[in-house]
Amino acid sequence: IVSSSGLSYTDAAAEFGGATWGEVLLEPTRLYTAPLLRLIAQSGGGVHSLSHVTGGGIAANLARVLPAGTWVDVDRATWTPPTVFQTLAARGDIPLSDTEGTWNLGIGFVAVVAADRAADAASALTAEGIATWQVGVVSDGPRPAGDYVEGAKGVDGGAVRLVGSFAEGAQ
Repeated sequence: IVSSSGLSYTDAAAEFGGATWGEVLLEPTRLYTAPLLRLIAQSGGGVHSLSHVTGGGIAANLARVLPAGTWVDVDRATWTPPTVFQTLAARGDIPLSDTEGTWNLGIGFVAVVAADRAADAASALTAEGIATWQVGVVSDGPRPAGDYVEGAKGVDGGAVRLVGSFAEGAQ
């Protein structure tokens, strides 16, 4: 996207406060291991699964850690994708929704937590400096009609779809 839109990795981008494309795209990933291990230890069994959202996007990664027969509607309105994803999509003339199967769009990890422990888990992660919010609710039984991602990478897990519109006008 950078090269096909006539940019260079050394070009400063106003969208990023003057940082270069290279600096923004090479920003080190957040490491979640230690805070998540502490969360698991403190949760008393409240953490059911964790999904590291990498290549494949949010739905495919989350579907793999859900039990078969369960489903989640991930509500796009619960977050705004970071500027870097919005800018790359715009520069590539790609609707942001078309990137959902590839990019994490700012969700590095999803913790599937018992409903009665969700507030405590969010507080613990927030205290660790990790932004948290509820993206959806795991349900079982019949699911609504729609395009769900399931069976990703050969794993017979749950089903996930993204619904609604992103917060703050992200396209």
